[in-house]
Amino acid sequence: MTELEIAIGMIIDIFARYSGEDGSTQSLTKAELKVLLEKELPGFLQSGKDKDAVDKLLKDLDANGDAEVDFSEFVMFVAALTSACHKYFEQARPK
Repeated sequence: MTELEIAIGMIIDIFARYSGEDGSTQSLTKAELKVLLEKELPGFLQSGKDKDAVDKLLKDLDANGDAEVDFSEFVMFVAALTSACHKYFEQARPK
């Protein structure tokens, strides 16, 4: 498999690892999203217990208004975060 194929598979696996603990395997509840962020992106939340940040992120990601984050919504988050990181590192790179 190529590196990109491996990366895609890892994104799918990470979503599957955290979804379904509290409900559907097709979406992340607020609690599941919080655990995913704490374990997979520990620097993303200012504090591991930052309830307001998780609430805001869930609201921002929840395009269909079902109070959960489905895989498409999760992928949009990963893409936006990846794009922001790319911009940051491009700006930080010496010219």
